[in-house]
Amino acid sequence: MFPGTFATLTPDKPAVIMSDSGAVLTYAELDDRSVRLANVLREAGLRPGDGVALLAENRLEFHVVYWAAMRSGLYFTPLNHHLTAAEIVHIVNDCGARALVVSSGVAAIATALLGRTPQVAIRLAVGGPVAGYDDIVASLAAASPEPAADQPRGAELLYSSGTTGQPKGITVPLPGRPVDAYVNPLKRLFGAGYGIADDTVYLSPAPLYHTAPLRFTGLVHEAGGTVVVMPRFDATAALAAIERYRVTHSQWVPTMFVRMLKLPDDQRLAHDLSSHRVAVHAAAPCAVEVKRKMIEWWGPLVEEYYTGSEGLGLTMIDSATWLRRPGSVGRSVLGVLHVCGDDGEELPAGQVGTVYFERRAFPFTYHNDPEKTRQARHPEHENWGTAGDLGYVDADGFLFLTDRADFTIISGGVNIYPQEVENALALHAAVLDLAVFGIPDPEMGEQVMAVVQPAPQVAVGPDLERELLAYLRERIAHYKVPRRIDFVDTLPRAATGKLRKHRLRETYLAGARG
Repeated sequence: MFPGTFATLTPDKPAVIMSDSGAVLTYAELDDRSVRLANVLREAGLRPGDGVALLAENRLEFHVVYWAAMRSGLYFTPLNHHLTAAEIVHIVNDCGARALVVSSGVAAIATALLGRTPQVAIRLAVGGPVAGYDDIVASLAAASPEPAADQPRGAELLYSSGTTGQPKGITVPLPGRPVDAYVNPLKRLFGAGYGIADDTVYLSPAPLYHTAPLRFTGLVHEAGGTVVVMPRFDATAALAAIERYRVTHSQWVPTMFVRMLKLPDDQRLAHDLSSHRVAVHAAAPCAVEVKRKMIEWWGPLVEEYYTGSEGLGLTMIDSATWLRRPGSVGRSVLGVLHVCGDDGEELPAGQVGTVYFERRAFPFTYHNDPEKTRQARHPEHENWGTAGDLGYVDADGFLFLTDRADFTIISGGVNIYPQEVENALALHAAVLDLAVFGIPDPEMGEQVMAVVQPAPQVAVGPDLERELLAYLRERIAHYKVPRRIDFVDTLPRAATGKLRKHRLRETYLAGARG
């Protein structure tokens, strides 16, 4: 089912509620506005297989644009508004979006896209005027409220940065089914497993441009439930929202757990959480002690899954099972798990290697990047795929993750790729050599660390550190900028020139341990 179904069955039921203001978008409104927007896009010349990109903070209109794409056979690409204009331009052009919807809340960066995204045929603004963009309210008012006779289901085209620093799109085939006949595969995996139904009230505290919040909120709409969207995460406000809206389901990243646990008891324990039935977490490794404390506080309703935007496979684990195997991310419920060594050979239980999922068919491609797609496949098994994570399985098939390939840093549930930071800083005149990697952070999980070998005759110290950090903030999103920069006389490189980053990072980890 999809929102159009519930516009008939429960027209006045809230489909989306903004947690801070209480603003509501009913199913009737969601259906009407997404129909009208679908007609606007069709009139602009968009056809199935074309793309629409959205640059917006969390707001009611997010799902209007999403469902307009889903009922038009379009690819939907949400854009991280914390990225720089250059990064966003790359994504819009790479995905070939022919429609671009922006929010007045990010008007400055939206106007910076003008003249740099030539394939865009229609530009619309929500929430107020944005120079160079048409007002979406006026466009919808002038559009037909009648749904098209043909409404093919669309799909997401989501981007995650690659280790080369360029964001990469993850393309899946269009379903080839009408939107009202499409059965979301997540319904079997998550909907049934977590009991998502028409009585679900789902709290989404994370940015909707991320994969999990977007897909889960869509799944709730397909079940006829209500999505409560926080404009941004705040620990106290999240607990208050559970109480105010009688939230039944929620999804978090471990950093959010940490921030809620750190609240003073008079704030942390002040709210009635008795409606809460399922609290899902994913996106980043959760410290064993953090998760244990959350289960002690909230009870055995904490669920975890491990997957990626690529949809290669999926593991799941509930609280009771996790308490017997702390640190595990569960057993596979989609795809057959394999852990392989550097030579591609499968390893026995307990040995760390690259994690692969075996599927009947490889489920995706990296958009415009066949080489990266090839690298995600096992060298000998075309239907085995990996996101590059390292881990091991125990004798009972439970997966334990130990690292991220290529030193991907996960800070607050968001992937940060060292190569991108290194590329941005490498050309600074004061930098001769550098390395970027993650080190443990008690709140964010990991933080970005940079080690720089300065050019000859360059004076090192706080002034140079401030200069380099300011230089980076002009070139990459601020959340990717290192917390600090250390200076060294030389970096460990092999005779071939390859940086021995494992050795360097281990030095810092040893120092942290003690």
